[in-house]
Amino acid sequence: FVARTIDSDRKHLTEVLRAAAEHPGTALVEIYQNCNIFNDGAFDALKDRQQAEEAVIRLEHGQPIRFGAGLGKAVVRDPATGDLAVVADTDENEFRVLVHDAHAASPATAFALSRLADPDTLHRTPVGVFRSVERPVYDTLMADQLDAAHELHGKGDLGALLAGNDTWTVAG
Repeated sequence: FVARTIDSDRKHLTEVLRAAAEHPGTALVEIYQNCNIFNDGAFDALKDRQQAEEAVIRLEHGQPIRFGAGLGKAVVRDPATGDLAVVADTDENEFRVLVHDAHAASPATAFALSRLADPDTLHRTPVGVFRSVERPVYDTLMADQLDAAHELHGKGDLGALLAGNDTWTVAG
């Protein structure tokens, strides 16, 4: 599970953190948070309502990736390079608009989306759940392995194991 959110957007922050907590397995949430000492004002473009409309791309699973004033911009995949690009959302581009798939097995598109933002202005910054892929987790696999061993060999007896005949003698 990989997501990004902004500290000042409480509703979005709550939704992302709740989804991360409910996800079985590892979850990584990047939270853009201002620090008065180290990065004062670093995320103003994403927090100011007027600027955010042009700067923030809200990712929603199963939805076309559109943003900007009147949703006038869209994210597409360049057919020649496979890279992601931002274009005007026109009738000609309608079939090219990328539909967000947070459950895709490959991390390639999620990684490309995470790197879409302009590092200087933060415009085109995606926020939301980039990936939410369910796979078996260690605890579940270990419990299944223990259950299978119990079925095959029985519960076992620790006392009998410790007091059994299969011991070593250390000669000094």
